[in-house]
Amino acid sequence: MTPHSDELDRILDRYQAKMPGWMARFVARIRRPELRVRRIIAGVILVLCGFVGFLPILGFWMVPLGLILLAQDIPFLRRPVVGAIEWCERKWASWRGGAKA
Repeated sequence: MTPHSDELDRILDRYQAKMPGWMARFVARIRRPELRVRRIIAGVILVLCGFVGFLPILGFWMVPLGLILLAQDIPFLRRPVVGAIEWCERKWASWRGGAKA
């Protein structure tokens, strides 16, 4: 386990705790170690479909979700994914903090 792997797990645990029950159960299931191959396949499909996000049903939202799935099993993706999530969280907090004032 790398520090980025631990951090990614903490981030996913935090988001999973905020999800509705059915979604949290699905995320817990897909994160199980024995589903590594399925996670990689799903991640690749999501990223590829996200690149044609201008089409109906498909969307650019699929790219980050696919990268998160892939980062679970591909070590060199963990650091940039964790960094992107942390950057988004900081921007979101800054935006929300600025909106209150």
